[in-house]
Amino acid sequence: MSASQRPIRLPPLKKLRVRNPNGKRERPCMALMSSVLACWASAGYSTAGCAQIEQALRDCMDGPKPTKPKSNEINYHLSRFKDKLTYPQKKKK
Repeated sequence: MSASQRPIRLPPLKKLRVRNPNGKRERPCMALMSSVLACWASAGYSTAGCAQIEQALRDCMDGPKPTKPKSNEINYHLSRFKDKLTYPQKKKK
């Protein structure tokens, strides 16, 4: 960015949204899936070499799903108070 360029100003938002208030979701089978894919990439698609990792992935996928944490209701409450907010007014000349 050169010194002569001015930064871009974004227009005001119509809605205020808080993105992902609960943090990242836990994905318990993701590590096993990447291990299976790495095994297939290194050994070729042979069931003998990667059978133990594949079985662990099947057990993980077929197992009980983790319970969802209680969702954060911040976006709901922000939308409720939207009408009660005041915005700065331009000065009349």
